[in-house]
Amino acid sequence: MTNHWVDIKNADVILVMGGNAAEAHPCGFKWVTEAKAHNKAYFMVVDPRFNRSASVADFYAPIRSGSDIAFLGGVINYLLSNDKIHHEYVKNYTDFSFIVRSDFDFVDGIFSGYNQEKRTYEKASWDYELGADGFVKTDPTLQDPRCVYQLMKKHYARYTPEKVESVCGTPRAKFLHICEKMASTAVPGRAMTILYALGWTQHSIGAQILRTGAMVQLLLGNIGVAGGGMNALRGHSNIQGLTDLGLLSSSLPGYLTLPSQVEQDYGKYIEARTQKPMRAGQMSYWQNYSKFHVSLMKAWWGPAATAENNWAYDYLPKLDKQYDMLQIFEMMNEGKVNGYLAQGFNPLAALSNKDRVRSGLAKLKFLVIMDPLATETSEFWKNHGEYNDVDASQIQTEVFRLPTTCFAEEEGSVVSSSRVLQWHWKAAEPPGEAHTDIHIMSELHMRLKALYQKDGGKFPDPIVNLWWPYAQPHEPTAAEVAKEYNGRALVDLVDPKDPTKVLRKAGEQVSGFGELRDDGTTISGCWIYAGAWTQAGNQMGRRDNSDPTGIGNTLNWAWAWPANRRILYNRASCDPSGKPFNPKRKVVSWNGSAWGGADVPDFGANLAPETGAGPFIMNPEGVARFFARKGLNEGPFPEHYEPFDTPLGYNPMHPNNKQATSSPAARVFPAIWDTFGAAKDFPHVGTTYRLTEHFHYWTKHALLNAITQPEQFVEIGEALAQEVGVKSGERVKVSSKRGYIKAVAMVTKRIKPMQIEGKTVHHVGIPIHWGFKGLTKPGFLANTLTPFVGDGNTNTPEFKTFLVKVEKV
Repeated sequence: MTNHWVDIKNADVILVMGGNAAEAHPCGFKWVTEAKAHNKAYFMVVDPRFNRSASVADFYAPIRSGSDIAFLGGVINYLLSNDKIHHEYVKNYTDFSFIVRSDFDFVDGIFSGYNQEKRTYEKASWDYELGADGFVKTDPTLQDPRCVYQLMKKHYARYTPEKVESVCGTPRAKFLHICEKMASTAVPGRAMTILYALGWTQHSIGAQILRTGAMVQLLLGNIGVAGGGMNALRGHSNIQGLTDLGLLSSSLPGYLTLPSQVEQDYGKYIEARTQKPMRAGQMSYWQNYSKFHVSLMKAWWGPAATAENNWAYDYLPKLDKQYDMLQIFEMMNEGKVNGYLAQGFNPLAALSNKDRVRSGLAKLKFLVIMDPLATETSEFWKNHGEYNDVDASQIQTEVFRLPTTCFAEEEGSVVSSSRVLQWHWKAAEPPGEAHTDIHIMSELHMRLKALYQKDGGKFPDPIVNLWWPYAQPHEPTAAEVAKEYNGRALVDLVDPKDPTKVLRKAGEQVSGFGELRDDGTTISGCWIYAGAWTQAGNQMGRRDNSDPTGIGNTLNWAWAWPANRRILYNRASCDPSGKPFNPKRKVVSWNGSAWGGADVPDFGANLAPETGAGPFIMNPEGVARFFARKGLNEGPFPEHYEPFDTPLGYNPMHPNNKQATSSPAARVFPAIWDTFGAAKDFPHVGTTYRLTEHFHYWTKHALLNAITQPEQFVEIGEALAQEVGVKSGERVKVSSKRGYIKAVAMVTKRIKPMQIEGKTVHHVGIPIHWGFKGLTKPGFLANTLTPFVGDGNTNTPEFKTFLVKVEKV
């Protein structure tokens, strides 16, 4: 979230799209109701179903699953065509005036630089024109046909209300009503927040959907302001912490990145990530990359990481490809993976295409499960009848279950959607032989280290030299780990301007990432968490919810990354002189000598407005990008592409170019091309979602949850039910090209048929929570139906739109 949960109360307009906050985030949804009750906020929902959020909204509009970019692209066209934009904001805080290279082009759905054989883009042309001084060329008049404003206006001119209705199934009048309400916030003093979740991310074009939403918010001036922002609603705190701590395959903690195979030279690795300013006077905070990286390497390898060995750079793996979950399971199916450790992960239920996941697991030599519960993955080899029909005698995988504690049986930190780290304390002893994840992983590490020390190996150094300075090596405490990811000084840190002045004594915790250095004198396991456990103590454990400004920024409640800031890019809430656009909801302001206000300024505290530095300090331009230079893999402007299971068989934006039907840069493996369905065989559109009564795949083990939602069901509209001859309560078979499930049919008015390109399209709603383990009635895994294809940037599987066929059992 660029903002935070409480800040939603400051919104004048609220859009929930790609999520269902009332259903899946009922506690956080309180702040939507607060905005409606006390701020007269206008609340809109756009979704294939009339869901629980829609039931309390002021306005609802339907949309075909997978067509969000067409809808949002239409909003962009509306705002630009009708001049409904925040002019002062976009002029000063975005790349509107920047000139794009002359060799950049877009022809019938494909951007310049495409390699069809490799299904990738060479992105050199996706950049700005640079002057002799190395800075970006601009046209403040916005008349140059190559400026971002003109290119964007041309790109989205095709996304008319009529085209939105045809592609998305959203009635023209409803679409225009939503556009008008959004446009009402394109003025100082009003703000809109966008709330989204997996309904936007779990698509083969998911990252581009999010970018299109962000572009809408930038046009309206809604990024960095109270009540604004792009706010991702995390399904549980592990998801935010997972990305923060670098558990994605190509990541390092704090959104640093692993080197690729061609980056054997440490200096070039650092240089490529140390982005120099592209305009005079810009901060470009990634210039500090080396400080964050070296401090991380010192935290991991301590004395073994030295300037002489480039801070143990050779210890890091150099990626020859993306080793995401889809890639790993593809390699399992190819017989290239011997063992797999599933820690708090149930891939048989949670990854896409159950049968492909199961066949991969069956080719392993061993599988280790770390989980408090028996999961479908831990019993993938057992025959559970139709729900998991296998011949156990043909599966040679040896499965080890290591029972872990759950959150109430340990202490530590969790990170909410709001980027807030909250400390929790142990409430109960774990049952039986359960241990904390830290204990189990530490024991594994100590044994591996001993084996390498005894027997050697091809490259034992990263394991043998891993720094392990904990009081009890077999089980470091959560506090020790938290202090490590915050960071500390290894020697006395002196002021570079006054060597006689000691800023931080050796052994002391740093107060923030501004104290980190790249000379090996500091450690920090996650630079964005620096400040979470300072010399003053555990900031995550604070519980002071006082709100002296009334804006909702309770700065003494726990701690938010980065720097305890609650609203990112908050410098953009003020005009160039530092005067708040909305004095009634002042986030920060310039008082003539420093920045201050209701939040920690997202800017140098004493960086005067006269310097001209932009508020988007992580970008070398200092401003936000409409044109994603060399950024996302599908193109610098989001473009609508069909899901890989498309109900149309062509892209309505490019009907004559098969190459542009679905994302030309999505994560697709050659072996799965024949697993995509066709509308002639599977005429209905399936989509998955969560229910309030269950939490993912856990609570089917809990009796009360099993009582409230005991049996698997699917939602089908009345028109579809009549078409297939099904009544509510009867059982149906829902099939895709990958397999089938059987469940109770819940016939509902909440799902209506849509007219898409002159064709009637029905949606089918499929809750995800059931399986063959737990106290609920056994059910089928919903991911039996979903395709094994991922987003071209994040590799997130396409769970939210796929073709199915509904039949009466």
